[in-house]
Amino acid sequence: METKMIISVLVSFAISVILCPIVIPFLKKLKFGQYVREEGPKEHLKKSGTPTMGGLIILSSVVVTSLLFVTGHKKIIPILFMTLGFGMIGFLDDYIKVVMKRSLGLKPWQKLVLQFIVTAVFAYYLINYTDVGTGMLIPFTGGFENGLYLHIGWLFVPMLFFVVLGTVNGANFTDGLDGLASGVTLIIAVFFTVISIVNGSGIETITGAVAGSLLGFLLFNVYPARVFMGDTGSLALGGFVASAAYMMNMPIFILIVAFIYLVEVLSVIIQVGYFKISGGKRIFKMAPIHHHFELCGWSETRVVTVFTAVTAILCLVAYLAL
Repeated sequence: METKMIISVLVSFAISVILCPIVIPFLKKLKFGQYVREEGPKEHLKKSGTPTMGGLIILSSVVVTSLLFVTGHKKIIPILFMTLGFGMIGFLDDYIKVVMKRSLGLKPWQKLVLQFIVTAVFAYYLINYTDVGTGMLIPFTGGFENGLYLHIGWLFVPMLFFVVLGTVNGANFTDGLDGLASGVTLIIAVFFTVISIVNGSGIETITGAVAGSLLGFLLFNVYPARVFMGDTGSLALGGFVASAAYMMNMPIFILIVAFIYLVEVLSVIIQVGYFKISGGKRIFKMAPIHHHFELCGWSETRVVTVFTAVTAILCLVAYLAL
């Protein structure tokens, strides 16, 4: 399986690297440029017009590579479905924003309904067509073989919805700086790949495909970015992280490895809630929290480097928790 994993990384990386120089000019020609809010950091105004919807490159790389290995590996199917499903929701949102010139994209209720549908299909498949079970490994209790598993009965499904939607939207909020969402998720994908090889989960080909696609995409997404992933990419990555964790009985570990996702989404919730309660006051200079650090004087590359390094350290902590 290690050989197949290496091949999946290399194939996905190659597809991503080949597609970027082809797709980016095409997106420019179609004028699929990023809209930058005027109330955001002033340094970001120069990014206006940078091609977006680059998540199509990530999705293409992952889908093509995963299909090469899907035979005989049923656990890949739900992860691929979640990645592609949420990616398509993101594509609709991007298309409405960029092509139809409706800056808000999908209406909140429309996006939520679509996310619920995709999550419901995943939950049904997970429970009825896999041997994964509903136990959730508790960190620092002895690992997969000797560790303790949390069983919550009928609450498993509501919790799954909460975890999936929280992870997906956390990934979406993380996508705000050049290379941030792609760098953070690359580290998480590498972590899942290593764990899958160690415990024999059998999903390392698709986690490796995601890692390879992000590595190739990062060559064009690091500062100064030549392309943005858009909601097409960020929602897809959130779906990948959540589903990969569930297919290895590791949803609790999302709190550790995807801590940056959690902080990003919590910063928005706290900011909005406090703003309403206090009558217009703010806790952060701007939310999501990566913009707060920018307005505190951090450079964009420093924020990305620190957030990615924190993710790498937390992935090591999660590995020790097994």
